[in-house]
Amino acid sequence: MKNLIKIEEAGLFLLSLWIFSQTNENWWRFVGLFLAPDFSMLGYLFGNKVGAWSYNIFHHRGLAVILGILGWYFHNSELTFIGILLFSHSSFDRMLGYGLKYEQGFKFTHLGEIGKKE
Repeated sequence: MKNLIKIEEAGLFLLSLWIFSQTNENWWRFVGLFLAPDFSMLGYLFGNKVGAWSYNIFHHRGLAVILGILGWYFHNSELTFIGILLFSHSSFDRMLGYGLKYEQGFKFTHLGEIGKKE
């Protein structure tokens, strides 16, 4: 099942790259900011609950889709860019096995425990 999820996430990541290619945005900006959502891990400096909450906000694809659609609808290229970037980053993370976090700690995700041997 995990391999199937990884393939699905790879497909969503490629879809996000294709969507980005349809914009007039700069690829260097996309590449340069690709890891920016991971700064949300700094929330773990304030405990597991705050860390999980902050991480999950910046890695939630539902929020990414809403921001992207709102940006497109209102012709706001910055909002569209942020939505696509968050979606792309989240899909890439999930392809690698990093899911949304539970409050027990960083390694506990909706995709299973990170680092756990199968």
